Amino acid sequence: MTIRVLIVDDDALVRAGLSMILGGTGDIEIVGEAGDGSQVPGMVAGHRPDVVLMDIRMPDVDGLTATEALRAGKEPPEVVVLTTFHADAQVLRALRAGAAGFLLKDIPPRELVEAIRKVAAGEPILSPAVTRQLISHVSGAVRDRADRARELLGGLSEREREVALAIGQGRSNAEIGRELYMSVATVKAHVSRILTKLALNNRVQIALLVHDAAG
Repeated sequence: MTIRVLIVDDDALVRAGLSMILGGTGDIEIVGEAGDGSQVPGMVAGHRPDVVLMDIRMPDVDGLTATEALRAGKEPPEVVVLTTFHADAQVLRALRAGAAGFLLKDIPPRELVEAIRKVAAGEPILSPAVTRQLISHVSGAVRDRADRARELLGGLSEREREVALAIGQGRSNAEIGRELYMSVATVKAHVSRILTKLALNNRVQIALLVHDAAG
């Protein structure tokens, strides 16, 4: 399966470099390039990418605003935020908007290619350690967020809560299956139901919710 990628960055040299890295893989096709977040809706509608590589700092509409608008639409592509810097607030805003991950631009080319493949396959690309660090940073910051998270998790079945808690601990589907004595297919079915019940976009948002509840 060919993975269709849209590159969004205000630096033409960065766009060219990313196109060279990703376009030479054989299974990734660069379907378009945009220099600002304001161009994203039209490019996505016209090219239907599977994954959008999104810069943060852009002159008109920044990448976080563009991500929030894109992920709020119907059947949006996955978004990977790619930037030269990181701050907890920006990472968290990107993840809460529905981004599938957050990468720095100094990532080795091979790891970037693998990250795109994982995201296209429905897997988040933040390591469990990074995910835990980010979500623990914010977990106790806002009390009403914790109360709301507990209320939402309370609407899940006992088995679904077990799966959600395991996701919050950074477990993969295979690890959850082994710990809870169920097949990977059953784990995936539980994850799908959790996402539907909680109106969330991906596993990272489940993990954020779990850690909000722990606050």
